[in-house]
Amino acid sequence: MRVMGEQESLFDGADGARPAGSAPHDAPLADRLRPKTLDEVVGQRHLLGPGRPLRVALETGRLHSMILWGPPGVGKTTIARLVAHLVDAQFIVLSAVLSGVKDIRDAVERARAARAVGRASVVFVDEVHRFNKAQQDAFLPHVESGLFTFIGATTENPSFEVNSALLSRATVHVLKPLQPDELIELLSRARVLLKGGELTDAARDRLIGYADGDARRLLNAYENLVGMADGAPLLDEAMLERTLGELLRRYDKGGEQFYDSISALHKAVRGSDPDASLYWVARMLDGGVDPRYVARRVVRMASEDIGLADPRALALALDAAEVYERLGSPEGELALAQAVVYLSVAPKSNAVYTAWGAVREFVQADGTRPVPLHLRNAPTGLMKQLGYGRGYRYAHDEAEAFAAGENYWPDGVAPQRFYEPAPRGLEQRIAERLAQLRGLNEAAAKRTPAQGPTSTSESASDTPSDSD
Repeated sequence: MRVMGEQESLFDGADGARPAGSAPHDAPLADRLRPKTLDEVVGQRHLLGPGRPLRVALETGRLHSMILWGPPGVGKTTIARLVAHLVDAQFIVLSAVLSGVKDIRDAVERARAARAVGRASVVFVDEVHRFNKAQQDAFLPHVESGLFTFIGATTENPSFEVNSALLSRATVHVLKPLQPDELIELLSRARVLLKGGELTDAARDRLIGYADGDARRLLNAYENLVGMADGAPLLDEAMLERTLGELLRRYDKGGEQFYDSISALHKAVRGSDPDASLYWVARMLDGGVDPRYVARRVVRMASEDIGLADPRALALALDAAEVYERLGSPEGELALAQAVVYLSVAPKSNAVYTAWGAVREFVQADGTRPVPLHLRNAPTGLMKQLGYGRGYRYAHDEAEAFAAGENYWPDGVAPQRFYEPAPRGLEQRIAERLAQLRGLNEAAAKRTPAQGPTSTSESASDTPSDSD
């Protein structure tokens, strides 16, 4: 079994039984700032604020097994250690990266030994999503029996990564990235402890942007900055860049430069320039942008700018996003680059994007109209008696599987045209097919003037329902 080293988690200590706030002077800054009480935890007020259920449970000693889900550096391990500290429980740490079933058995034996002398135990599993099914199942009987309180920490969605049996025995608490004001509070505490110089507003904002909600990242960077400043009373951007080197580019995350780069990438893809598109992706990643954000933008571009001119673009963008989730950086970034190049050279169409915007405006302005009777499903006898589905023409029974002249619009609404395919790629073929179908509708309208739902002797029960 592996107990994590002091530097590995926000405010960690090497021993869960060690009194809070007793980190040695040469310990990392994050460890020395480890909270002593729930009130000292920065962030997560939605969980630990006065009167919140998790805080009440901890203060009253009503512990429960839980999954702490959130990004790195937001206090998952901190909360787990405070849980054990508040009830004077033995704190057993497992890392799912290096531990196996044998380590789980050892933890169980330690918990049994503690119970024999009347002491509770908390088993904390870092990165619990990395345990396989058998390893996760090994906890079940002991969680069920109450031998120990189980706390798992994960950066991945537990709905997909944690076994349903274990998930059903634990409460999921979602932790959020720290907000700028919370990171500023941490910086203030760090400055007092280190007796460091004062940050200029620009340097502070750059450092907070670099941290991106991660307290550990913030404190490590600030500690390095103070160490390199050699007692300087004022810490500016130039010092910050020298300290962080290539980790901190001139990239204003969340500011104007951030959004300008996104805009440049989007326009380069839309303009079918693969080289410029790759350049802007590299600039964004080099500046510290989360590749997952880039992946989301790529998926958006596939829908907005390529659309049905090449439907494979959307599938490729989704595949690239999934590949990145599996491989991470730097390997997964190649899949994002591949998707960006494909989107750049693919035929372009914003026809669906434009149609979707137009139809939403139309619906909002028009209000809610009842669904015509012939378009309603009739799953019950009463509905059939009321005329639901009567007169509906089942398209598959018509020539070319197309009920020419059928009306699918609400009563009182003239047929509208929102979607106009672009004459490029697959959408050019869609345009040809749509023109053919619209021509058949127009011919049918000339033969039979519109009179509402088409009259037919076919009963609603003779056609498949929407649920078939």
